[in-house]
Amino acid sequence: MHESEIIQDLVKGIMEKLSSKSSSINKNLIGINSMVAELIPSYVGFGNNIYMMGICGMGGLGKTTLADAIYNMYSDHFEGSSFIANVRERSENGKLHELQQQLLDEILGGSNRKIYNVQGGVNKIKRSGLRHKKVLLVLDDVNHKDQLENLVGEHAWFGLGSWIIVTTRDEHVLVQHGVLKIYKPNGLDDDDASTLFCSKAFKKKQPEEGYMQLSQKVVEYASGLPLALVTLGSFLVGRTVEEWQSALDSFKNIKGNIHDILKISYDGLEEMWKEIFLDIACFFRGKEKDVVIEILENCGFDARIGVSVLEERSLLTVDDDECFEMHDLLSEMGQKIIRFESGGNLGKQSRLWLVKDLRHVLENDMATEAIQAIVLQFEEIGFKFEDVPELLSSKMSNLRLMIIGEVHNLDDQGAVLNNQRQLFVPNQLRHLRWDYCPLKCLSSSSQRKELVQLDLKYSRIEYLWEGVMRSDNLKFIDLHDSKNLIRTPDFSGVPMLEGLDLFRCVSLEEIHPSIGQLSKLRYLNLERCESLTDLPCMSAVMQSLRYLKLCGCSKISSFPKFTGIMKSLSRLNLAMTAIKKVEPSSIECLPALTVLYLSYCTNLKWLPARVKLSIWSQPLSQWLPYDERHSPKEFTILFHFLGYRYRDSFVVKPFMELLPKEKRMDL
Repeated sequence: MHESEIIQDLVKGIMEKLSSKSSSINKNLIGINSMVAELIPSYVGFGNNIYMMGICGMGGLGKTTLADAIYNMYSDHFEGSSFIANVRERSENGKLHELQQQLLDEILGGSNRKIYNVQGGVNKIKRSGLRHKKVLLVLDDVNHKDQLENLVGEHAWFGLGSWIIVTTRDEHVLVQHGVLKIYKPNGLDDDDASTLFCSKAFKKKQPEEGYMQLSQKVVEYASGLPLALVTLGSFLVGRTVEEWQSALDSFKNIKGNIHDILKISYDGLEEMWKEIFLDIACFFRGKEKDVVIEILENCGFDARIGVSVLEERSLLTVDDDECFEMHDLLSEMGQKIIRFESGGNLGKQSRLWLVKDLRHVLENDMATEAIQAIVLQFEEIGFKFEDVPELLSSKMSNLRLMIIGEVHNLDDQGAVLNNQRQLFVPNQLRHLRWDYCPLKCLSSSSQRKELVQLDLKYSRIEYLWEGVMRSDNLKFIDLHDSKNLIRTPDFSGVPMLEGLDLFRCVSLEEIHPSIGQLSKLRYLNLERCESLTDLPCMSAVMQSLRYLKLCGCSKISSFPKFTGIMKSLSRLNLAMTAIKKVEPSSIECLPALTVLYLSYCTNLKWLPARVKLSIWSQPLSQWLPYDERHSPKEFTILFHFLGYRYRDSFVVKPFMELLPKEKRMDL
C-alpha cells in the first residue's frame, strides 16, 4: 500500500471517530463542516511533520469560527492544546507576555514560573517541554509579525505532529513568518447563506410566506459574509414586509462597506441601547458581565434589558465565563461612530479609551462638555499624570464615567507617586475608579454630586474631602490599600452609603462620628488599619449593618461600643486586635450575631457570663456558666468560639494559651 493511501485511510478513520463530535459541536455552525472538509487534510495532516497554516481573509468571514471549530473537533487528538484569542488587541494593550504565559499554562499546566516580559517569555517557551509535545495551537486575529515571532518563533519549539493555526486579515504577516499553507475562506455559498440568514430572521431554515424574494435580496446584499447575515437577520426578525422593503431601500445607499452594513442594526436601536453598545464596544469587551452591568447601571442605564436587546440583535454575546464578547468588526464600527460624530476632534469625542488620546486632549486643553466617559484599562510606561494639567475640569461637565485601571503612576524607582494636587469631580460624574491615584484629595464643593460609586484603591489620598460632600446617590466607597489616608470624611452628606472598604489603610487614625448615622450601611471593612485606636459609637440608626470587620487592627483595645439594638449585625470580626474584654452590654445589643471572630486576641482576659450565641455555621443555643466539671465536649464549643481558620480548616488554639491561668473566668 502506498504512503498516500495509508495517510488517506488514517484520515478517514480519524474523521469517522470525530463525526459524532463534529455534529454535536457544529450543529449551529452553518457551512462550517464543508470548510473543515476542504481544509483538512489539504492544509494540515496527521503525519510527523509540524504543520503551520494560516486562515486569512477580511473581517466577518468567519475565520475565528472556523478555527474554533477545528480546535474543538481535533484538540483531543493532541497531547496539549491552547486557543489564544484576540492576539491583536491584547498585544496592542501591552499584554503579549500574558499570551506567552497562557500558552505555557494551558499546554503544560499552571506550574510555570510567571513571565514578566516578552523576551523572558520567548526563553521560557524555547526551554519548555513544548518541544516534546504534539500540540494544537490557535492564534486568533494576528496582525504583526512580532506576535508570531514571540509566540511560535520556530517549528523546533514544538513536538512532531503539532498543528499551529493562525487567523489574520493580513496575508503579508503570514508570508513574512514563512507560513506557506494559507486557506482563504470564500464566504458562504447561496444555500448556506440563506439558511444562516433565515435561522436568525425567521428562527427556521426557510423564509416565511411573502418574504422569499425579500430574503433573497438581503442574502445577495450580504455577499456571503456570516457576520453580516447574522446581524441583518437579527435586525429584521419580527418586522413587517413594509419594514423589510424600507430597509432594502436604505441598503441602496450603502456601497457594501462591512461597517456600514453592520451599522444598519445599530441605527435601529433605541438611544439608550446605542449608548450601552458604544460603552461596551469601546471599553468592556472581555469584561465580566455582572461587573459591567453594575457600572452601566451606576451611569443611569437600564443595563440588563439593554444587554438583552444587544444579544437579541447579535451585536453582543456572553461567553462561557459570563464575560462580554463582541466581534472585532462590531467594536471597530462602534469606535468609528464615536470618531465620526466628533468630526475628528478628540476633545469632542464622547468616549476616550486610549492613553495617547487622553494625553493629547489634556496637554492641548481640548476638553469639552461632549466627553461622557474616560476608560483606560492598561499600563503605559512613560505616562505620568503629574506631567499633564488638571485631569478633570469643569469643561467636562457631562462626564459620567471615569475608570483608570492598571495605569500605575510610578517614579523612576518604581514607587507610586504622591501628588499634592486635588482631583476635581464634575457634578455629573457617577462612577469614578482610579487605581493608584497619586492625588491628595478630592476637591471640595458645595454643589450636589451624582456619584454612585467611588473606587480609589491603592491611592495616595490623605483625606477624601473637606467639609461635607453632598451626594444622595453614593452607595460604595472603596479606598483599600490607601496607605496615606489619615482620616475619613464627614459622611452626613452621603446618607445612602451601603459599603465602605478601608482595608489596610495603615495610616488611618480617625473615623468621623457621622458614620454612626448611616442607616443604609451594610458592610464596613477596617481590616488591618494598624494605626486606628478607637471607633465611634455604633448607634441603632445603623439598622442595615451586617458585617463589621476589624481584624488586624492591632491598636484597638476596646470592644466596639453599641448604643441601642443593632438588629442586622450578624458577623463581627475582632481577630488579631488588642481587646481585653468582651463587654456584656455590647453583646446584648447584637441579637442577630451569628459569627464572632476572636482568634489571636492575646490580650483577651474576660468573656461575658451567660451569653447566648450562635457561632460559625450552626446555632449553639447553650448557656455556658463556668464549671471545672464541664466535659471536653462542652469546651469544644468555646474553642469554636475562639478558633480560627487556616487553609479552610479549623485549628484550635489551646484554651490556657488564650486565657491566663490566674484570671477566673465566668462563661
